Amino acid sequence: MNEMEAVRRLKQGDVGALEYFVSCYQVKATRAAFLITHDQALAEDVVQETFIRIFQNSSQFDEQRAFEPYFMRSVVNAALNACRNDKRFVSMESNNMAMLEGLISQAASVEVQVEYWGLRNEIMEILKQLPPRERAVIVQRYYLHMSEKEMALALDAAPGTVKWLLNTARNKLRDLLGRGRYDDQ
Repeated sequence: MNEMEAVRRLKQGDVGALEYFVSCYQVKATRAAFLITHDQALAEDVVQETFIRIFQNSSQFDEQRAFEPYFMRSVVNAALNACRNDKRFVSMESNNMAMLEGLISQAASVEVQVEYWGLRNEIMEILKQLPPRERAVIVQRYYLHMSEKEMALALDAAPGTVKWLLNTARNKLRDLLGRGRYDDQ
């Protein structure tokens, strides 16, 4: 089954067509939601609820448009809403830590592993300090590799607003990263 056929079946109310989209996009969507919410369970809930809403509103989907940008925009918006409603930011879950530890063990040397681990933790902690909307633009740009135009559509914002949000988030990240590195010296 291809995407076009899955969309047609979905629009006809065939819940089985949803399986195609789950297999294609669940992992990427959950990672994107996690990077915004910093809560694995919440990210999984966001993605599951987004799939359900997509199915419930499938009759409104334009078959001429690609599914992935529409779906990922929905996930990002749902993750932002979850952050607004939840008001808590939780650190990484243990299963993500195990996956990260596996990647780190493949590093070339102990020094590289220590440096990578420290930088990774520092970036994750700093990302938590950004407001959810700024986190979302960082995720969209650097994880989902979305253009500013795609980001503007996803956030229902003017391109200038997206540029401003992205610039603000980058500057905050730069300042926060610099502060942590040079405060002890």
